[in-house]
Amino acid sequence: MGVSLSVIILTHNEEANLPACLDSLKGLDCEVFVVDSGSTDGTLEIAQTYSAHVVSHEFHTQAQQLNWALDHLPLRGNWILRLDADERLTPELVQELGFFLPVVDLGITGFYLKRRVYFMGRWIRHGGYYPTWLLRVWRKDVARAEDRMMDEHMILLRGRSDFLKHDIKEENQKGLSAWLERQNKYSTREVEGFFQLRRGQEIHPSLFGTPEAKRRWLKHNLYLRFPKFIRAFLYFGWRYCFRLGFLDGKEGLIFHFLQGCWYRFLIDAKIYEVGSKDRQRQSGAISGSFQAKQVAAKTLDDR
Repeated sequence: MGVSLSVIILTHNEEANLPACLDSLKGLDCEVFVVDSGSTDGTLEIAQTYSAHVVSHEFHTQAQQLNWALDHLPLRGNWILRLDADERLTPELVQELGFFLPVVDLGITGFYLKRRVYFMGRWIRHGGYYPTWLLRVWRKDVARAEDRMMDEHMILLRGRSDFLKHDIKEENQKGLSAWLERQNKYSTREVEGFFQLRRGQEIHPSLFGTPEAKRRWLKHNLYLRFPKFIRAFLYFGWRYCFRLGFLDGKEGLIFHFLQGCWYRFLIDAKIYEVGSKDRQRQSGAISGSFQAKQVAAKTLDDR
């Protein structure tokens, strides 16, 4: 194909998803790096079967893991492609990458790809969930992942981006229970990021003018302004009714409710839990201080 591409895949117990991901890369002039964080299933053996380079590194956050890979892997490609293990390239996207990357203008340093999510075997086409544009291909040494607990995106350090026509498919093969477990973990990270933002500790590189900037603006300036708990139901209603999520069938009902309502309600519940504990500690500290003052005053009166 006349172009060298380095593919980075972050894994942890992904034996159910990894084969389809690696199969989809056939036909690309690429090298594949699997960065694993302690898998105990057949992930590593599968990666080696596909002649992928396997590297182990302790996981802290998605952003830190990806930036570590960009800094430490012996990447030989002129371009970098980042994939999750439950994602795969469509054949049309493979052809498109092979056609455009060798001839693209030097001023273009990154490409946005559309993500097409499948849930219980059904393409989730409505509810505002498709297309979701993500910066997933960039020239070597021109992009970094945001330092965020959750919802991190790639930032181009120089140059400009363009959009490719064809899709990445996301279809997790682990089943509903594993999906729910992952959402629970994601919700904890979202809550940590929420309180980091309130403390002014979260780093915000420039995303101005990007698809990610629009989604983040809507989240922080619209969604989060609604009352806790109520906003989860409002968001589900907006997605399911006004954005036509009901057209995705029974699978869509399950997905839009769980991802658009239950998940957001869970985040609010965890925010409330943290806030309640903080209020209890503050109340206990005030009560303890008041009691100490009473004891001191009584001691003075006794004297």
